Amino acid sequence: MKLALTPAERAGLRSQAHALNPVVMIGGDGLTPAVLKEIDLALNSHELIKVRVLGDDRMARVAIYDSICEELGAAPVQHIGKLLVLYRPRPEVVEVETASAFPHGIARGAGLRGKAPQEVLVVKPSRSATRAPSRTRITVLGNERVTAGGLVKRVKERQKSLKKQRG
Repeated sequence: MKLALTPAERAGLRSQAHALNPVVMIGGDGLTPAVLKEIDLALNSHELIKVRVLGDDRMARVAIYDSICEELGAAPVQHIGKLLVLYRPRPEVVEVETASAFPHGIARGAGLRGKAPQEVLVVKPSRSATRAPSRTRITVLGNERVTAGGLVKRVKERQKSLKKQRG
């Protein structure tokens, strides 16, 4: 599945890619699984990359370009000579910052079991690169946790032994 770009987005990405150096080189063996994995890693970390294809066959370079875009879900930005420019936005990653709601702690025997409540700052990136990420403060109790997607989940009740239930 190729990612589709508007002409204006493609022009902006071309201007950003002008100063980049190639991060992956495809040699005489062509597009191997190892090279594909390296391109995937580079796209995950940089979003916009240049790939140099060694070889003189233009049709082979176009075929490699199309197969990379299809297999990795990247958008073709530019193909000039032996350089290919690819773009794929980073997958959404949610950052979770914790700060204790009770900085001085709670006295022992105060009736709370497990961890004290914590105030958690959930930062979700926006879909647009120009907008600031959304920030939400959530209070998480001792029996709750924050998932990678920013959801609050409760801990399941611990199973008790049948022997202990009878006795």
